[in-house]
Amino acid sequence: MLPVMRLAVPESGSIRTDTLFSWPVRELWLEVGFGSGEHLAAQARANPDVGLIGCEVFVNGIAALLARMAQDEIMNIRIFDDDARLLMRRLPDASVGRVFVLFPDPWPKTRHAARRFVSAENLDALARIMRDGAELRFASDHAKYVRQTLDVVGRDARFAWTARTRADWRRPGDAIVTRYEAKAERQGRACVHLRFVRRPRA
Repeated sequence: MLPVMRLAVPESGSIRTDTLFSWPVRELWLEVGFGSGEHLAAQARANPDVGLIGCEVFVNGIAALLARMAQDEIMNIRIFDDDARLLMRRLPDASVGRVFVLFPDPWPKTRHAARRFVSAENLDALARIMRDGAELRFASDHAKYVRQTLDVVGRDARFAWTARTRADWRRPGDAIVTRYEAKAERQGRACVHLRFVRRPRA
């Protein structure tokens, strides 16, 4: 299935998002680092009118997602099996309605922290491709990464942090518990979910 579901990135210019699927989709959503794909597949099943792009470089995770897609006849997912930054550079401005960054590698060692996905550079790319009002969902069980995310995104005037109550730190009602999140909870690690909204462009 991968040759059919793989998303190809042009060497120049932007991706024609209107040609990714053989039917018109209401919105385009992006998940960066989908792991074994259980969350991506669940979102695709629950939102058949949405087109989803999943980024993952690990073959086992891609194979697990493809198995779910075959079993449940999911057709509204396209897979990018390379560095997500390459994809983001080719997505058109204001083309994405929601972005998921769920339990990314925390790179816990101080000397490796610069490798974390949430950074000023990647936030620039996300701000460009996200529509006004689009939602960025981030989740982690690593306290330092959560603090870094709040700091980096919180200082960016293009995004608004919408939390008002304790419930806003918990998993959204339309999300599922991934295997990684379940493992973290079993081991006593608190999982934090953050949601940011792309502010309207001037």
